[in-house]
Amino acid sequence: MKRLIGIMAALCGVVLLGACEESPTEPPKPEPEWVYEGQWGTKGFGNGEFIFPLGVAVAPGGNVYVVDGHNDRVQYFTSTGSFLGKWGSEGWGNGQFDEPTGVAVAANGNVYVADSDNDRVQYFNAGGSFLGKWGSLGSGEGQFWEPLGIAVAANGNVYVSDWGNERVQYFTASGSFLGKWGSEGSGNGQFYGPYGLDVAPNGNVYVVDTWNDRVQYFTPAGSYLGKWGSYGYDNGQFNFPSDVAVAPDGTVYVTGGGDYRVQYFTPSGSFLGKWGSRGSGKGDLGSPYYLDIYPDGKRVYVTEADNYRVQYFKKRD
Repeated sequence: MKRLIGIMAALCGVVLLGACEESPTEPPKPEPEWVYEGQWGTKGFGNGEFIFPLGVAVAPGGNVYVVDGHNDRVQYFTSTGSFLGKWGSEGWGNGQFDEPTGVAVAANGNVYVADSDNDRVQYFNAGGSFLGKWGSLGSGEGQFWEPLGIAVAANGNVYVSDWGNERVQYFTASGSFLGKWGSEGSGNGQFYGPYGLDVAPNGNVYVVDTWNDRVQYFTPAGSYLGKWGSYGYDNGQFNFPSDVAVAPDGTVYVTGGGDYRVQYFTPSGSFLGKWGSRGSGKGDLGSPYYLDIYPDGKRVYVTEADNYRVQYFKKRD
């Protein structure tokens, strides 16, 4: 027996060296579907600089609009971050802002901004010329208590998350009130801090229910359809989710200031994948509050309040 063992050891040393030395290993992990592509922005007050960047919206032509929250302005860029223009300053007049948050771009290029601490919505043409506004502080129809998220449907209707009133309201493109839904709570169709929202290609409305650590979705008129999520760090769980964006194929992307990652799901909430971790390097995320998707669905833009920048990621070919 000892001789046989010795022969086998010799064979391993001469003929089967590689096979005998290798130990069982786990199969390689698949490469991530989404990878870092680029970034822009630093801390400051100049063109292309930010103090607390929040809402981000990609126009149909590919230009990217970013709410520069603490600078009380909107800046816009090419799809790869070259500065194109800006508008806004601190105040209460037309075209001025007080801590703006969300931004959305309609099919005709008009830009809608949630002017949060002014408790109103303002809208502009693609170059920032003021077109109109609506809203005031209150709980009545068309009034707001810190609107945070805004989205525009294909038919032009504008959806607004009314954070302090625990509801969603929707309007015509010029601000005429159409309807509302929601109340404070944790039941189906209730909210505890609704933040970002988006409209899917089929018209369904997805709302981040921040303090309930979940996403809920509804028909265009607000009838409850479903939900997913709970507090935690596992796949499909959330910690302070803050924004949602729906791709042309219906895939739902969610991020949040406490998650330091982007997760994505089927339209009904089945987990598909994720990327990101806390940090300031390429592909890392620092308080990623808002995100949006390029019209072809192959690029995702994420604003990072703590890193004073916008990063964009591409879908691996």
